[in-house]
Formats: sequence, C-alpha cells, structure tokens
Amino acid sequence: MKIVDEAIVSIITLLSDFGLKDPYVAEMKAVILSIHPQARIVDITHEIEKFNIRMGAFVLASATPHFPAGTIHVAVVDPGVGTKRRPIIVETKRNFYVGPDNGLLMLAAQKEGISHVYHVNNPQYMLPRVSRTFHGRDIFAPVAAHLARGRPPSEFGPEIQDYAFPEFAKAHVRKGELLGEVLHIDDFGNIVSNISAENLEKMDIYEGCSLRVKLNSKTLTLKLCSAYGEVAAKTPLAIIGSSDFLEVSVNQGSASRMLKAKIGDPLRVSSAPSH
Repeated sequence: MKIVDEAIVSIITLLSDFGLKDPYVAEMKAVILSIHPQARIVDITHEIEKFNIRMGAFVLASATPHFPAGTIHVAVVDPGVGTKRRPIIVETKRNFYVGPDNGLLMLAAQKEGISHVYHVNNPQYMLPRVSRTFHGRDIFAPVAAHLARGRPPSEFGPEIQDYAFPEFAKAHVRKGELLGEVLHIDDFGNIVSNISAENLEKMDIYEGCSLRVKLNSKTLTLKLCSAYGEVAAKTPLAIIGSSDFLEVSVNQGSASRMLKAKIGDPLRVSSAPSH
C-alpha cells in the first residue's frame, strides 16, 4: 500500500493503558503534532487494564474496522518496554499498525490481511533521545507522524517474518470442536471469545443453531441467537457480538458472574443437536 498524500493519511489513532491522570497521552500527541501538525488524532481508549495485552488487542480489533482505509493505529500496552522486544510497523491491506512486537497488534491486523511487518530501527524517525520507559512518546508517536507524512514503511527498518503472533489471536479446530479462549469480558458481563463468526461458519454453525459450550468445569447447551431478547431474562445464550466474535451472554444478567469466567479461560465450542 503506497500512500504519499498527507490528506489521505491524516488520521492517527491512539490506544494505551496509560490512563488520563498523567501527561503521557498528551506527550505522545505533542510529538505527533510537532512532526505533522495536520494530523487528526483520535483516541480509541487509554483505559486498557494495565499490562493487559489481550484486552488491548480485543479493543483495537473492535474499533479499527470502522476507520477509513489508510488510518495509522498506534497501540501501546507494553510490559516489555526497554527489553529486547522490537518496535514494529504492521502494514495490512487496509491500514498501518505501530506498536510493540508482543502480539498486541495482530488480532486487528490479521482481520485486514497482513502484507508486511517491519522492525523499526532507523533513528532518523525516532526522537533524538529514546528513553528506556516511554517508547510510546519516543518511538511510536514519531514513527506514526512520519508515516502520516507519507514516508514508506520500508524506510523505518528491515522487513521481518518472526514477529510475535499470540495464541489468543486464533482459534483452532480439533476433533470437531473449536478451541478458543476468553478474550474479553465487557461491563455487562458478556464473555467475549476469540472464536469468530467465520470460524463458526466453517463448522456449519449459524444463527438459530444449538451450541455445546464448555467453559471451565461447566458444559452448556446454548442457542446461537441474533438478539439477547430471544431467550427469557436471566437465561444464558450465545451470540455473535458487534466485534464479530462469539459471546456467551445472559439476557439482562452477567454471564461472567454466573459462570465465574475470567480472561484467558479456555473455551470449547461444538454443534449440539437441536431440541
């Protein structure tokens, strides 16, 4: 994807676990605007749970499809900052992703089709002094700004193939079951898995079907619904959520509380006979 017109690549999004009490987010924006004053900066969120790469990956993958093609997404949930983990640019068929090589970017990037991944090591596109603890400001922000000004990603460093691709980014099929895990639990208590609608379709599972869901020590038979109201209040169900992932929910209740689920729990899904 060759982008050279600043007017096309003027949107830069930011996602982090920095919170808003400290000056960190403002410092990143200041760096971007110092390099590219015309940039349009959009905050996805800065309230990712501290160091929670899964949560950051899910929120990023949920938000990014709704931005225009050519958007540059900067995501920083980086417990390995200052170690040998690499700063990277992921070029997809639609957008760019800038952040640490710890799997944070890959759930979103794979949905768009990964074209190239580059290790950022060219100091020309970093701040003159790179701290050990704030690569968001000193590396990722200036990289995003220079990308937005039209610099080709190949100028930032060499292309790599051995980038981190986390287990939570992909469900697996084994013996007629989809093997996934809990990716996120939202404020309603919905249990969001990493099993996509596409994964289910490949198993010939569609809305209206019955699913057998194994979560922790519990096995449930749930209808794959198109709306929460298809079952009675306080009744569990399965549904494809707005982010296109399978969710286990309770109509007007909390599935996570009912099932004592937490992020990272394994989840097994298969087709169940309809009654």
